[in-house]
Amino acid sequence: MDKFDFNAPAELFPSRNRKVANKVKYRRFDKAAEAIRFAVEELPEPQLLGAYIQIDEQRLGHLEIRTLYQSERYPLKKRVKQAA
Repeated sequence: MDKFDFNAPAELFPSRNRKVANKVKYRRFDKAAEAIRFAVEELPEPQLLGAYIQIDEQRLGHLEIRTLYQSERYPLKKRVKQAA
């Protein structure tokens, strides 16, 4: 994924977990980086586990989404985690 295009348009398909009360539905993003950030920072964990992002014909599962988010090449500012 060294040549991943964070600026490509992307579609997010959250998991269809019926146990999650606050369901997030399909969303389109102008940039893959925005879709990745939304998936990692906003989706409840059960929905992220079955979610995927589609860019053209390429599908990214939750492991690829997390890997790209944690990458040094990830272009957007990440949410700062607060100590518990």
